[in-house]
Amino acid sequence: MDVDEVRRWDRRAVQSSVEFVSQVTRDDLQRATPCSEWTLGELLAHMTVQHRGFAAAAVGGGPDLSNWRPHASADPVAAYRSAARAVIEAFARDGVGKRQFWLPEISTEFPFPAATAVGFHFLDYVVHSWDVARSLGLDFAPESGMVAAVLPIARLVPDGADRMREGAAFAPGLPTGPDSADFDVVLSLLGRSPHWHPEYEAGRV
Repeated sequence: MDVDEVRRWDRRAVQSSVEFVSQVTRDDLQRATPCSEWTLGELLAHMTVQHRGFAAAAVGGGPDLSNWRPHASADPVAAYRSAARAVIEAFARDGVGKRQFWLPEISTEFPFPAATAVGFHFLDYVVHSWDVARSLGLDFAPESGMVAAVLPIARLVPDGADRMREGAAFAPGLPTGPDSADFDVVLSLLGRSPHWHPEYEAGRV
């Protein structure tokens, strides 16, 4: 996928996430999420800092982690919307497609081509849109074109022992059947059960 195409899909994924996050109330922040170690409030904090980190990378931020540290917010939904606007604007700038992105959470030894870096972000925000929706008990069924664009990226994410370490980006992949829907395959590749629901999680506590 070329950088302009992945930027278009990324923008749509981020906009989808904003639609769901905008429905979050303060009472929702302690809800369980498909990211088993995080409450919804913690997931929002992670999503917000990732937007800000990627936005900084798009405009020439270096390999240090200073742009990737979370900040407490009295209004996490407003903070998320602001960060989403920032990353959309940063990715849309002229010349971004030719940049190298430093992503220190992945590597401080080398930068990534723009298409690869934006692809990482796109994958995250398709899946995080689903995470937030599921935490709220809502459905997120991305359009077929978005699923077709994100599935090859999900297939490239390495699985194995690294996913068992503390702080790993994704849980180990889950098995899928030959008749699994493509978006279910995306979720399963990234360690999420397509059938996850907050009531199921509550029942396990």
